Amino acid sequence: MPRSRFSGSVTTPKVDVAIDMGNPFLNLTVDGFLKIGTVAATRAAAEDAYHAVKKGSISSHNFEHTLKKMCKEGAYWGTVAGVYVGIEYGVERVRGTTDWKNAMIGGAVTGALVSAASNNNKDKIVVDAITGGAIATAAEFLNYLT
Repeated sequence: MPRSRFSGSVTTPKVDVAIDMGNPFLNLTVDGFLKIGTVAATRAAAEDAYHAVKKGSISSHNFEHTLKKMCKEGAYWGTVAGVYVGIEYGVERVRGTTDWKNAMIGGAVTGALVSAASNNNKDKIVVDAITGGAIATAAEFLNYLT
């Protein structure tokens, strides 16, 4: 049975949380889920806060709706990020190299999986796979610049 440990540190402007699941694949996947899931939940909260300020009032119904939306968005985008990071890591291990091609393959497979899970048609799945690969590759190239 794998043991897990939790540690974290906060330094400006970086928040770093490490969760040791006993396996590098699981560590990276959970890390991606938590980081991107938190960003998505925060975005949903900020969006709903803007709408509440614009209306000038907030009700318990609106607050409950916001919490549900935060959970849904956080879980969805966290899962997508976890799948992407896990696939990219797996491709890296299989290929034995660390380069932009791992990101491209990880993005394409993730795009196709997310699209297929959404019950899209074959053409949409292919387009989403191409889009996922292109976005992941562009992000990898931009990461090399910084």
